Amino acid sequence: MKDEHNDKDIIHTVRIEQTLVMSSNKVVRVGVGVLIRDPLHPTKVFAGIRKNSHGANTLALPGGHLELYESWEQCAIRETLEETGLQLVLDSVKFGHVTNDVMEKEGKHYVTIFMMGECLCEVTRPKNLEPHKCSGWSSYSWEELCRFAANSKDDRSGDNGGEDAPKLFGPLLKLVDEAPPNILHFLNR
Repeated sequence: MKDEHNDKDIIHTVRIEQTLVMSSNKVVRVGVGVLIRDPLHPTKVFAGIRKNSHGANTLALPGGHLELYESWEQCAIRETLEETGLQLVLDSVKFGHVTNDVMEKEGKHYVTIFMMGECLCEVTRPKNLEPHKCSGWSSYSWEELCRFAANSKDDRSGDNGGEDAPKLFGPLLKLVDEAPPNILHFLNR
């Protein structure tokens, strides 16, 4: 009898621990960032300043969370349309790079998949369809992103990139630091 009671207590304790782990949201999430070539300036990609979320006041690409059963390409197309109103050429959406983004200060950990894509319409400009999450969209060259990356690493904000130079969102900062050849090729063709 005593052993049976202990087994029930152990099972109950394990269930409570599992519930706490699941409810604490301490899991690795999958994010998708999209490098969308600006059709009017083909060596630039669209990015905007994040608002009201982790990484607030930093420059980030359009993107978001990968949903259950969604392909990386589907996520890139959906997030781009939801956030910017831009439609991507379906067969242009390709894998670019992946980063492992540990954000200890925010208590978050992401694997970020960077996709690359081209706008379907060569004259359409991005719209800010989620103004509560983003302050608006502009396009930036790789050289500008590198300059912003230097500013992002400097706690004395402004010393390396100028007072108005934005800091980069963690995953974008890591992408710029890693400078993957296929991303550089995408931006320089």
